[in-house]
Amino acid sequence: MAKSQLLGSSIARKVAMALSGFFLITFLTLHVSLNMTSVISKDLFNSISHFMGYDPLVQYIGQPILAFGVVFHFVMGLILEIQNRRARPIAYAYNNAAANTSWSSRNMIVSGLVILSFFSLHWYDFWFQELNYKFIQFHTPDAERYYDELVHKFHSPVRTGLYCMAFVLLGFHLWHGFYSSMQSVGFNNKYSRALSKFGRIFAISVPAGFMTIALFHHFFH
Repeated sequence: MAKSQLLGSSIARKVAMALSGFFLITFLTLHVSLNMTSVISKDLFNSISHFMGYDPLVQYIGQPILAFGVVFHFVMGLILEIQNRRARPIAYAYNNAAANTSWSSRNMIVSGLVILSFFSLHWYDFWFQELNYKFIQFHTPDAERYYDELVHKFHSPVRTGLYCMAFVLLGFHLWHGFYSSMQSVGFNNKYSRALSKFGRIFAISVPAGFMTIALFHHFFH
């Protein structure tokens, strides 16, 4: 009975992590789409950013849910990693893991921790600065400031390089995580191969989009 409960708990954690992963995938899609407007039109980016920065639903419901989703996903990842390590005390003594699994699947915890560090930098660059602007210094709303603030963040080649490195690791994380999440929720049927291909396209295109934004503003402004 104890083993059955442990199995159920393990499955529940994997499903919970998969669902939080889907939530973050949705956020990444929206985020890269909105930020890509900064490459297309300064005015459009300012308009969208101003709306997102002052809409009550986004500020007081969306942002707390997003912060919880990020923390929850990575905490679940750590718990599952610890659980997996305890389940195999002799780590691959007779099994060549590198020959049987991809780099991304073997290093999900590493790429996840680096991405979490990137999120911390990203929040410092944008979210905390936004809180300081609105709720500490009480500046008057300025719908024209967002584009220049974004461009300023990518002046430094070091900061731009750190962002790009994080986006590459995000791609590795998504490469394994997308399809793994589908399997965790039981989506294993005739569409699995097509979903796997879509997941790989997504894992390349979204980080590439973020890198395009960072490099565009670094080199052209």
